[in-house]
Amino acid sequence: MLSWFKAKPLGDQGEGHAARYLRANGYTILTRNAELGRYEIDIIARKDDTITFVEVKTRSRQDDFTPESAVNHKKRQHILRAARQYIAEHDDGETYYRYDIIAVLLPPKGEPRITHFEDAFQPNL
Repeated sequence: MLSWFKAKPLGDQGEGHAARYLRANGYTILTRNAELGRYEIDIIARKDDTITFVEVKTRSRQDDFTPESAVNHKKRQHILRAARQYIAEHDDGETYYRYDIIAVLLPPKGEPRITHFEDAFQPNL
């Protein structure tokens, strides 16, 4: 019998785990999958006086490449461009901004492994 249910795509699952992780660690999720111009930011979250732009990378198995290694120079530039647009629209002058990566490993069995890289990269000033 075929089921109408399909599993969520891997990236969506990873983002869900990352959002739960952030909430459990005191963050408020402001938005997910924020489309800002031509680019997207997976999660924008706030904790105290800091807004964090979070790129989530998910893998289903451990291999030679870590999930966070997929956030290359080009991807960082896309995140920074999107973040600049967000900041231009929302900046209050008293907020700090940070760029994080959350790597999610979803093994076939067991709990997901989440690694949070705070302040993972800086904008080129």
